[in-house]
Amino acid sequence: MGNPTNIVYRSMWERKFMKYCDQSANVLRWASEEIAIPYISPLDKKAHRYYVDFLVEIRQPEGIKTWLIEIKPKRQCMEPKKRKRVTTGYITEVRTWIVNNAKWNAAKTVCDQKGWEFKILTEDELFKNKT
Repeated sequence: MGNPTNIVYRSMWERKFMKYCDQSANVLRWASEEIAIPYISPLDKKAHRYYVDFLVEIRQPEGIKTWLIEIKPKRQCMEPKKRKRVTTGYITEVRTWIVNNAKWNAAKTVCDQKGWEFKILTEDELFKNKT
């Protein structure tokens, strides 16, 4: 769905999810980075736009459901643990966590308003069939 000439993936994990969508009989339609969700960044207090990785329509037993899907490494989905030494890397992790939470909360609000679902997929879901 959306603009088929504008298929965007920023990682091989996202590409893997695209292949899954193409091969799954229950995925009716999907689009990459077609939905822009406004949010306020807690860091600069300015309005920004969050382009969710995927918009997916899935056939489920209870009917067709629309999902917004974000692909992220699991480590970025957990609040960084406090450290004794505040390094540049730690500050970057904290900033990323704060901004991601603002984006995800905005996505959840949009989904609640539209009757959609929001899901973050990590390596746990993307690679769970690997041994």
